[in-house]
Amino acid sequence: MKKPVLISLLLLLCCALGWAVYLFTNTYRQGTPVRNTLSSTTAASAVPSYDSTRPGVTATPTPLDTTDDALLLERAGEVLDALADQDYTALCALVHPQRGVTFTPYSTVDPENDLCFLPDQLSKAISDGSTYLWGFTNGKGDHINLTVSEYISRYVYNEDYRNAPVVSIDQIAVSGNALENVQEVFSDCRFVEYYYPGVKPEMDNFDWCALKVVLAPYAEQWYLVGLIHSEWTV
Repeated sequence: MKKPVLISLLLLLCCALGWAVYLFTNTYRQGTPVRNTLSSTTAASAVPSYDSTRPGVTATPTPLDTTDDALLLERAGEVLDALADQDYTALCALVHPQRGVTFTPYSTVDPENDLCFLPDQLSKAISDGSTYLWGFTNGKGDHINLTVSEYISRYVYNEDYRNAPVVSIDQIAVSGNALENVQEVFSDCRFVEYYYPGVKPEMDNFDWCALKVVLAPYAEQWYLVGLIHSEWTV
């Protein structure tokens, strides 16, 4: 009788120990955080990524910092490059889509009479070679009847302004007899002026000239709204 009782006691003891181990193990596991078993590569691939090349996905444009002079100079430089290379397709692409670009032959901007072209109008005017009345010559008062390319050669890119010795931002280097009103007419814009104090030494600086590239913010970018030529006038 003693042997069966001993065996029964041993069985009960084993069951009790097994139950205790089970309770301890589950209690410990429930209180311990489960470590992420994904590797860094797998985890990264499991996170949805933004892909601007997918159909229907449009990248959010970066807001234009209108106080950043570097961005302004960069855009004005693109205008000069287009003018210097006579790349009028590139020039038209830089023109403000809604305001167009106003051409001023002598410093004083005249919104009522200065010619203004929207991008497509400027492109057509260049391609068809039409002659326009741009204003009147200083002193004589003769009609300035020129094609767009002729006008640009005489009253816009008459010198290599990419190498102008004086470059000013929102400032006018020198004023002649003509009224300088760029800041009044284009009060919501900024401009870069490229200035030559003189071109030929024998002219004793009476042949100074300048080009103002006027830019306005639009659609998170600078666009061309004015090309103002200045020179010595009587």
